Amino acid sequence: MSNQNHPVKTPKNGQKNGFTVIVGLGSCGIAAGANKTYNEFLRILETDKLDFKLKKTSCVGMCYREPLVEIIDDSGTYLYGEVKAERVDEIIEKHIKNFSPIPELIVQSDKLPGKDKDFFDGQVKVALRNCGHIDPESVEEYEARGGYGAIRKIYEQHMKPDAVIQAVMDSGMRGRGGGGFSTGLKWRFARNNDAPKKYVICNADEGDPGAFMDRSILEGDPHGVLEGMIICGYAVGASEGYIYCRAEYPLAIKRLNIAIGQAREKGYLGKDSCGIPGFDFDLQIKEGAGAFVCGEETALIASIEGQRGMPRRRPPFPAESGLWKSPTNINNVETFVNIPWIILNGPQAYAQYGTEKSKGTKVFALTGKIRRGGLVEVPMGITIKDIIYKLGGGITGNKKFKAVQLGGPSGGCIPEHLSHTQVDYDSVNATGAIMGSGGMVVMDETTCVVDIARFFLDFTQKESCGKCTFCRIGTKRMLEILTRITEGEGRDGDIEMLENLAETIKDSSLCGLGQTAPNPVLTTIKYFRDEYEAHIRDRKCPALSCKKLLTYTVNQENCTGCMACTKGCPVDAIEGGKREKHFVLQDVCIQCGVCYTRCKFEAIVVS
Repeated sequence: MSNQNHPVKTPKNGQKNGFTVIVGLGSCGIAAGANKTYNEFLRILETDKLDFKLKKTSCVGMCYREPLVEIIDDSGTYLYGEVKAERVDEIIEKHIKNFSPIPELIVQSDKLPGKDKDFFDGQVKVALRNCGHIDPESVEEYEARGGYGAIRKIYEQHMKPDAVIQAVMDSGMRGRGGGGFSTGLKWRFARNNDAPKKYVICNADEGDPGAFMDRSILEGDPHGVLEGMIICGYAVGASEGYIYCRAEYPLAIKRLNIAIGQAREKGYLGKDSCGIPGFDFDLQIKEGAGAFVCGEETALIASIEGQRGMPRRRPPFPAESGLWKSPTNINNVETFVNIPWIILNGPQAYAQYGTEKSKGTKVFALTGKIRRGGLVEVPMGITIKDIIYKLGGGITGNKKFKAVQLGGPSGGCIPEHLSHTQVDYDSVNATGAIMGSGGMVVMDETTCVVDIARFFLDFTQKESCGKCTFCRIGTKRMLEILTRITEGEGRDGDIEMLENLAETIKDSSLCGLGQTAPNPVLTTIKYFRDEYEAHIRDRKCPALSCKKLLTYTVNQENCTGCMACTKGCPVDAIEGGKREKHFVLQDVCIQCGVCYTRCKFEAIVVS
């Protein structure tokens, strides 16, 4: 057997620096049991007096393998996946006591072939550069990886605010919140306003279903976000900043509060921030109540001011009249965390990634019917297919890839035949979808796109603030039609009615929520019109997903009369005695699917 499968043990006297054990304690890890894993390592450390350091970190992006434990020793680094508390003793015994890593548990290593090594191939970590590599509650670890070096560079090299803004513009950085507007140009608008009071706001009100990019960054690298905001404050001439974070992110808020306290103690916040004379800048957190519409910047501002979170007409834009009618610059979490890297490494280092009009990297959250759900950061210009298959590992259960919802409720459904589409603002927009903040919900052949459109319309209809008649009433009418179609009550003309309502809502709504709410419907009609027609004309769901459109029958050849389906049926819709052929009473059946799940002989047919 090769040494790759059975690594040579490191002699005990050759271990000079001891072991470091790092447990991932992001929300995904904690949900998978990482706290128990950490506590088990802690118990052994305290009772057995073993020679290893125990540390915490956050999500490294490999959410599908949580809990993750990294062990660093003199021979290299070893990332173990799916380490429940029950497996800690094995790792202690084999790796730490006997210096023999466990290949079958390793997902990535610089010494051994990990089972998921290709998950990281092709990724370029800029926004996620520190996530999973530092203790997010330690400012010293952030500084050790170059943290606060960008603002130090600004101070030591006497960079003027205009020079900082020019560097951001030269990088080609566009806002990562969904709009894709030039970050540097946005900053310049605020800078050119000579008002005595200005504000900086970080929009951390991430609310798209299936999106968790900002949460992971806040949990894993809060100081990176703070430094980006400090740099922005210096560049635009602001003295105060807010981080608007939804209260559903308690761990992110906890770590942000710790980071703000540490930054104040270190002098990065407060009077003469970062040692820059006359630059007095401080931050505070505003917890949002979970209103999706507050992701829209004017609604967000209203919420901070203590008003109901409802958008207003623009102009004036926030750069002219924002928080308390003062000039205000708003960017999202991912935008801010990129800024220190750009200043420290230079705009050209950032601009080398991406395409001509979409520079840099982008973080995506992979969810849905995909093998490797988690976070990836890739250069702009990569194709959707490469993200799904090379990084995401393809579709679960070896099923056929059908489509991907990109951009959340405001985005659109991109079909498999367009999977070669490059991930950049212009290419994605051309499909009818939008880049959005970076959520990718992957669908396979068992996903009904009509029901997906209904799901997103249900979300945006509930989240509408109600200010606009077209958004408030229009999305409700669209949802009613979609619900009828998925329940087998579709009518001729429903598709055309959906299209007409969608265009009216897009053209007449006040803010981005209403203007983009019809996108999931319009793109699914555009690419999957035949599925809509099958629901309406044939009363069939081609994906066999919409329960009220399903028909359950018995394949007489396979039926053994075992009675499992009969005993399980809640409405006595199956007739037939023991060892007799069964059949389904269609007028009684409620399409619950219990018979299908109970049958062990593949005798129940769904159509």
